[in-house]
Amino acid sequence: MGYRIVVVGATGNVGREMLNILAEREFPVDEITALASRKSLGSEVSFGEKTLKTKDLDTFDFTGWDIALFAVGSDATKIYAPKAAKAGCVVIDNSSLYRYDADVPLIVPEVNPEAVHGYAKKNIIANPNCSTAQMVVALKPLHDRATIKRVVVSTYQSVSGAGKEGIDELWDQTKSIYNPTDSKPPRKFQKQIAFNVIPQIDVFMDSGDTKEEWKMVVETKKILDTKIKVTATCVRVPVFVGHSEAINIEFEEFLDEDEARDILREAPGIMVIDKREAGGYVTPIECVGDFATFISRIRQDSTIDNGLNLWCVSDNLRKGAALNAVQIAELLGRECLKKG
Repeated sequence: MGYRIVVVGATGNVGREMLNILAEREFPVDEITALASRKSLGSEVSFGEKTLKTKDLDTFDFTGWDIALFAVGSDATKIYAPKAAKAGCVVIDNSSLYRYDADVPLIVPEVNPEAVHGYAKKNIIANPNCSTAQMVVALKPLHDRATIKRVVVSTYQSVSGAGKEGIDELWDQTKSIYNPTDSKPPRKFQKQIAFNVIPQIDVFMDSGDTKEEWKMVVETKKILDTKIKVTATCVRVPVFVGHSEAINIEFEEFLDEDEARDILREAPGIMVIDKREAGGYVTPIECVGDFATFISRIRQDSTIDNGLNLWCVSDNLRKGAALNAVQIAELLGRECLKKG
């Protein structure tokens, strides 16, 4: 017996990926429906070999449905997620709305699967920020071995993290560079993104950090360990899909780079590509469409007693969003709902 699944925001980048991944991973689905706002009503989306016509989120009754994967912004989630949860449908939410709620588990299945049992408090589970998700997958097995004290991370985040508008802006600006009569000023981003990098993702806070940087700090502590100190610099780069991170880690105990490499090779959800030669690492374009979080450039940091550096790359629409949500649904089914 399978599940009755709802995908909310099915016409967006993440919603479409959710449908693709549910089909690819052969999630046990008895019935599936795709929901969208009224402006997208009747649009067609693919689920494996099937074509689904979107239904109206505003009038949908969640009663009798098992799991709803939400891929809409916080404003819409605030209205519809409580309705779904109250109707007995477990919400797995990709927005930031519930991530910092003490009664809502924030889950990366490779890292804190035991937290799934806390879903019953509100019938809601939160999906972490895309940049946090891939980082904690890399940190978890190393933390288990040598206990992480501090993390310094710089992110290089693709425009798809800003949705379709971000992708369109990079595409249009790139074309306009070669056609000066067709200028495309910034609209989605704060400055030109084509052939540029922007050291701002989300709004600035009083501390001087951006909200994206704050999210990485708070979410890492909630998912992995409250004692870990984290500082982040998040940068938008002219890449369509795939987030990259340069991560510096300070441990309580010494961890040799060769042992770290072996630990990461055995860890769930990770693929190590680390050859000390030209091209012996993974770049964003190579991770697109893949489930794994890729780790390269593992090396000792000689400036501190117990330090390592590594390079981490992942498809942000997959592990950073849709894949993680589907993995949470799989975990929920195995551990809590037990229907499939």
